[in-house]
Amino acid sequence: MTAIDRKTALVLGAVKGIGKGIGLALAKQGVKLILTRHDWEASFERMEADFAATGAEYHIITADLTQVDQVAQMGRFIRDRYGKLDILINNIERGGWPVVHGPYVEDQWDLEMETTLKAKRWVFDAVFSLLKASEDAVVINLSSVAAITGRSGPAAHVFNDGYSAANRGIQRLTETWARMGAPNVRVNELMLGIFETRHAQGTRGWEQVLTPAEKQALVDHTLAGRTGTIEDVVNACLFMIQDAPYLTGSVLRLDGGFVLGGENVPPMPGGVL
Repeated sequence: MTAIDRKTALVLGAVKGIGKGIGLALAKQGVKLILTRHDWEASFERMEADFAATGAEYHIITADLTQVDQVAQMGRFIRDRYGKLDILINNIERGGWPVVHGPYVEDQWDLEMETTLKAKRWVFDAVFSLLKASEDAVVINLSSVAAITGRSGPAAHVFNDGYSAANRGIQRLTETWARMGAPNVRVNELMLGIFETRHAQGTRGWEQVLTPAEKQALVDHTLAGRTGTIEDVVNACLFMIQDAPYLTGSVLRLDGGFVLGGENVPPMPGGVL
């Protein structure tokens, strides 16, 4: 296991949910944190209190990461304060719910592309030289199985066309960045299925829109028989950061078997000859 105390991490979307969970886990490991937030202003105070309670060194940056000038400003802050970056948790996306975000018009498509794909690219660009300045840096791009399933089956209620297409593009970024960063910057992708605070419990779509039958269909389609938890994501991220020094340019699918589907495997036929 690689010790990560005193290392520096940039965690995007840390105001709540998965981003916050990863940030808090890194704080407990003694990592110095740069945390971003943009919307969900009602959660700002709780975010500040929870990170303050860890005793870790942290800085919170409020920024719209779809705006390249604000991304560049964030990069300059990290350079001036630390001179390098050891960990990038590239956790920014637009949720993609067809049943939540209203009519599927051009603005919806553009926002999904700009948030889920474009912002990741420009954040990486802004901190790449800082990652190269580290002796052993790690980038984790968070993505969705929407890249594989698209708007189909029980996932049709939660994955928009644009969200699916944007997530498909993340793998191309992951592989290119792994080549650019080698050998001292490892870049991998963590592809998530149906998770709490991300398409399941704790989201507006799950709590307010999906019927009980539609929720059950998503669970039934998952081999693990449940939705994912923040702890599942945290454990996977810590593994990729601390315990997988030979892993780069790869996609780790953490979906409880959602892509494979929940259909039973029938008995092997006895044969007819």
